[in-house]
Amino acid sequence: MESFSESYKAAGVDITAGYKSVELMKKHVARTNIPGVVSGIGGFGGLFAPDFKGMEEPVLISGTDGVGTKIKLAFLLDKHNTIGIDSVAMCVNDVICCGAKPLFFLDYIAIGKNIPEKVASIVEGIAEGCVQSGCALIGGETAEHPGLMPPDEYDVAGFCVGIADKPKMIDGSKLCEGDVIIGLRSSGVHSNGFSLVRKIFDINEQTVHNTYPELDKPLGEALLTPTRIYVKPILALMNAVEVKAVSHITGGGFYENIPRMLKDGMTAKINKDAIPVLPIFKLMQRVGGISEHDMFNTFNMGVGMVVAVAKEDADKALESLKANGEDAVVLGEIIPGSEGVVFA
Repeated sequence: MESFSESYKAAGVDITAGYKSVELMKKHVARTNIPGVVSGIGGFGGLFAPDFKGMEEPVLISGTDGVGTKIKLAFLLDKHNTIGIDSVAMCVNDVICCGAKPLFFLDYIAIGKNIPEKVASIVEGIAEGCVQSGCALIGGETAEHPGLMPPDEYDVAGFCVGIADKPKMIDGSKLCEGDVIIGLRSSGVHSNGFSLVRKIFDINEQTVHNTYPELDKPLGEALLTPTRIYVKPILALMNAVEVKAVSHITGGGFYENIPRMLKDGMTAKINKDAIPVLPIFKLMQRVGGISEHDMFNTFNMGVGMVVAVAKEDADKALESLKANGEDAVVLGEIIPGSEGVVFA
């Protein structure tokens, strides 16, 4: 007998829409298949068989996150196929900081009303994020929440699991005075600080279409630009040089995130003039009257990831990053101290 509940549908949950969503998303999920995937989507659990060959001491490293209030931009622009990239990026960019290669990802979509085409569009973005990071989308959940959230709204979160060989993990313990700090450029605001962004621009149905001389596209489109995923360039960099420390610049900006990669007694000295500040951040500071400190304590300012390498490896590191699509810049160096981050 076909699964259908008239009573449940009358209460606001259409389980047949859920089945259609799964069918529509299958082609997107298939793009993410990598060696190790055991089962397709639709079961009670996602199965993955990791390959431990060549590893002395395999360690699984996990990360979880959501998209945050950036998701409001997707609602206002009725564009849903990129926000999933942000969901994946927030997780995989974290686990790569330990030197872990992402293996698989699972998503969770809570939605006011399950419109299969919209859900499939969201999953399209999640799958694209998985492809960019080389991990598999092996499962997830779409939950229809009538009465809890408006019919046209949703939230997206997820988690990933990666693997690293413990002797090769990146933990900052080998940092030395004189090590070079390299910044990898961001694609924009990424997925952090959007409560402040929305306040600065009074984001609504009209203001998302505003244009500014600093931007080459309308405001909403610029803000919705997906988070850059750094997994593959960092994995390649680890094969080229010894990477001593990595920091994902998320909410909290430079002041909160860079100290997380430092060991005791070390400070990151950053040359402020070397930071490739994007126009969107200059615009936000101008329009919102935000202090420079608060900008650097909230946003990535144009640098989405920071790595530290030995001074003698800096040129080779820059070459590796460039060969893998990253326009990286030298931001500063490691110095003695306990200030966390200082600007020169």
